[in-house]
Amino acid sequence: MRRLALIAALPVLALAQPALAQGSAPGSNPIIRDKFTADPAPLVVGDRLYLYVGHDEAQRDEMFNMKEWLVYSTTDMRNWTDHGPIMKATDFKWAKKDAWASQVIQKNGKFWFYTAVEHDDTHPGKAIGVAVSDSPTGPFVDAKGSALVTNQMTPKGTHSWEDIDPTVFTDDDGTTWIAWGNRQAYIAKLKPNMTEIDGPITEITPPHFEEGPWLHKRGSLYYLTYASLDRKTHRDERVSYSTAPSITGPWTYRGELTDSGKYSFTIHPGIVEYKGEWYIFLHNASLTVGDQNGAIGRRAVTVEYLRFNPDGTMKRVVQTDAGVTAPPPPK
Repeated sequence: MRRLALIAALPVLALAQPALAQGSAPGSNPIIRDKFTADPAPLVVGDRLYLYVGHDEAQRDEMFNMKEWLVYSTTDMRNWTDHGPIMKATDFKWAKKDAWASQVIQKNGKFWFYTAVEHDDTHPGKAIGVAVSDSPTGPFVDAKGSALVTNQMTPKGTHSWEDIDPTVFTDDDGTTWIAWGNRQAYIAKLKPNMTEIDGPITEITPPHFEEGPWLHKRGSLYYLTYASLDRKTHRDERVSYSTAPSITGPWTYRGELTDSGKYSFTIHPGIVEYKGEWYIFLHNASLTVGDQNGAIGRRAVTVEYLRFNPDGTMKRVVQTDAGVTAPPPPK
């Protein structure tokens, strides 16, 4: 997601771009074309890949208008089934708006949904909630009855929307971790009940961190991939990453993984291995739906193949229109 201090100064008008060509191959980018979607979070369950997204509904010159989360699924990375809305921001009774970035994780026979919303006036600022379901397609219900993380729990932060964009990861020992942030990046352990923080919240802010962290592991290496913004050289967010030998670090900055999304100020990575292939999901603002062009608050989810070097670093990703409909690059 993105945010207020920097983009308040940016124009919010719809971006001028041509409509996507009709008849593009199923599965080419953007992968969802009948509505605007953002902040992709993949989850593999059996032979099916589920993709959780925010629903961009900004009208005309609105910046963000996000009220609900949607889920899609596929078994072939080409054809996507729309399972509809799984939850609204206001289903958290303590929240008042903003269905921002989320991630779902499976554990203990249930599906746990972590997401960012705007808390009511009892705890001003952005907050992270947790919901639960017996099914990956929901419906999801508030699992705690209150926020998991509030702005008051990270008092060293510089602004009221730092507690956003949660990513969740279960390590080989069964311990689940949650990371999140905007400008500042945080990580904490979750208790086995999945609804409480277990121990301290630690700041792990890597270079140029802006938002949208994503945790994953491949082999013995841990990855923290995120939306980055070097304000000295770039106007739009890109994707960078760090690696570590342990979930608790130390984290080593590895540089940029991909450029900004087409026409989009924001970007948000989601990484997954599925049927022997690694993929990175992103978003841009290249989609036109009806008479609405892409814009800051009208984005579209994309996907690309992800490849690794022998030392475990990730090969740079080039964003394309073909996406995974193109032949996969060599491994």
